[in-house]
Amino acid sequence: MPRQARVIVPGLPHHIVQRGHNKQPVFIEDRDFQYYLDNLQEWKHTLGLEVFSYCLMTNHVHLVVKATDELTAIPQLMKRLAGRQTRFVNKIEQRTGSLWEGRYKISPIDTDHYLLSCCRYVELNPVKAGMVDAAEHYPWSSYAARIGLAHCDWLDEPPTMAAMRTDSQSRRERYQAFVSDGAFSE
Repeated sequence: MPRQARVIVPGLPHHIVQRGHNKQPVFIEDRDFQYYLDNLQEWKHTLGLEVFSYCLMTNHVHLVVKATDELTAIPQLMKRLAGRQTRFVNKIEQRTGSLWEGRYKISPIDTDHYLLSCCRYVELNPVKAGMVDAAEHYPWSSYAARIGLAHCDWLDEPPTMAAMRTDSQSRRERYQAFVSDGAFSE
């Protein structure tokens, strides 16, 4: 029986989740996290994709990526990220086999509110898991860069976020309030 095709909608952002095999850790040391992010940056540019948020947990990854008209771009991104990370970890740990559990999951995001909520969900993952007490303290998430506490020159800003306010400081403050309080103040 053939696999069911993934639904990728051109022009829409998508929430992507990929888990480690048997829920085992994929990222152990800082270099593991950094290697994945370096590859994400490289392939996002190569494939012309926009990355709106990310969070690398120890045993899974969350990405919010906007699909282009080239429907193979996201599958190519995920294939390259998974393949490179697997080879990297297998070489270091002198092991063989799959690092990832099955296929990645992908869901289109069809409204501006859902996009912001999804970014919040992704960036709050380490807080909900009890790894940190505040999202800005987790180094492997886009949140600190989103609110101006870290530098990530390749992270894209969703148009819905850019429309919140004219200046970047106001946008950061509104997004921070949205993440902290669960809603934007008017």
